[in-house]
Amino acid sequence: MEEFTLTTPALLFSAISLILLAYTNRFLSYAQLVRILKDKYEENPSAVAAAQIANLRKRLYLTRTMQELGIASLFMCVVSMFLIYIDLYTFSAYVFGLALMLLIGSLAVSLREIQISTHALELHLGKMEGKEEKEKKSR
Repeated sequence: MEEFTLTTPALLFSAISLILLAYTNRFLSYAQLVRILKDKYEENPSAVAAAQIANLRKRLYLTRTMQELGIASLFMCVVSMFLIYIDLYTFSAYVFGLALMLLIGSLAVSLREIQISTHALELHLGKMEGKEEKEKKSR
């Protein structure tokens, strides 16, 4: 445990902070999209808009989970640093391990959310390509 010092958990602070910032930006952009889709849906209810809203709801829940796991990871890093401060090195190492596991969980949920987002964008691109092909045929 000689290598495990106060700076070890502190190394994750900047990484976790940047990840949380990215998650927050993603959440804000989804919130804006939800508002736009809601207005569109109220003007002209359609199955496509309802499906998009359901997709965004799922992505919002995943983003919230990513944020919760990231915050819990940061919290455990702080607890680990406190435990080092009061000379509980072994317990601190286990708490730091938990912080790393929470961060891994957050990143795994982020990967899943990115896959869902990419699939949604691929559907839109497919629709655009379909329209372009129809326009070419009609010319």
